Amino acid sequence: MTMTSIILMIAYFLLAPFIGGLLEGVDRKISARMQRRVGPPLLQPFYDVIKLFSKQVIVVSRSQMFFLLSYMVLIIVTGLMFFAGMDILLCFFVMSTGATFLYFAAMVTSTPYSTMGGNRELIQMLAYEPAVLLTCVGFYLSEGTFDVGVIANSRVSSIVSLPGFFIAFVFILTIKMRKSPFDLSTSHHMHQELVKGLTTEMGARNLAIFQVTEWYENVFLMGVVGLYVINSTWWSVFIAVGVVLIIYFFEILIDNTSARVKWSEMVKLSWGVTALTAGVNLIILMVIK
Repeated sequence: MTMTSIILMIAYFLLAPFIGGLLEGVDRKISARMQRRVGPPLLQPFYDVIKLFSKQVIVVSRSQMFFLLSYMVLIIVTGLMFFAGMDILLCFFVMSTGATFLYFAAMVTSTPYSTMGGNRELIQMLAYEPAVLLTCVGFYLSEGTFDVGVIANSRVSSIVSLPGFFIAFVFILTIKMRKSPFDLSTSHHMHQELVKGLTTEMGARNLAIFQVTEWYENVFLMGVVGLYVINSTWWSVFIAVGVVLIIYFFEILIDNTSARVKWSEMVKLSWGVTALTAGVNLIILMVIK
């Protein structure tokens, strides 16, 4: 492991919550402007989390804390492995395992809203996993390796040979980040029939842990977007950051201009887009190779 990898790991562990929180603050501010509101302060997500940690803990299920901490640890490990330049396939495997613990955290309460939200979370996993798997396959076919470090130092940006895979991954980001029209399991804006879905019975520290973990996960997901763009040249880092910010703004725009769809439509759309974009790109790569 190189010194650069160690520095990136430390930076992710320490800075990801702050970057993720700032991104959410920007999300709330831009969303408010799109709705002709002033919106909360940019640092409001941090104020909310601090307040949640100070609230009285009312236990719904004692095992929920264990599942949420497991979820947090696995997502952090996912990001650490990614920024250390390790196997991207293993990164996504650990991320999916973490998502399973989140499902358990929702289901263990045995309440109607939380249980239904947990079931919908599983459906969302079913919808985005094909695109996630194909993302790994695309990087391997393009660069001949699953190692993030090697992919990031390639001579030409991976997006040149993987435009279809990039489109498919950006599409399922809306599902993974739980934004409309695919905010089925839980809604950040509390405008759905499930109240807050799988987080309904999460309060105080438990909800704060969930929120901070989402910040870690979003930074990792944006890192994958950047991996498509970055290459061996130093200036590609700035281009990658620019692309990440554009994609994040695109996700906010979609979130504020789309009505939530049914789970069946979500699965059809995600699989259809994945097959049309990543599938065709995969066939072209296999023919060329």
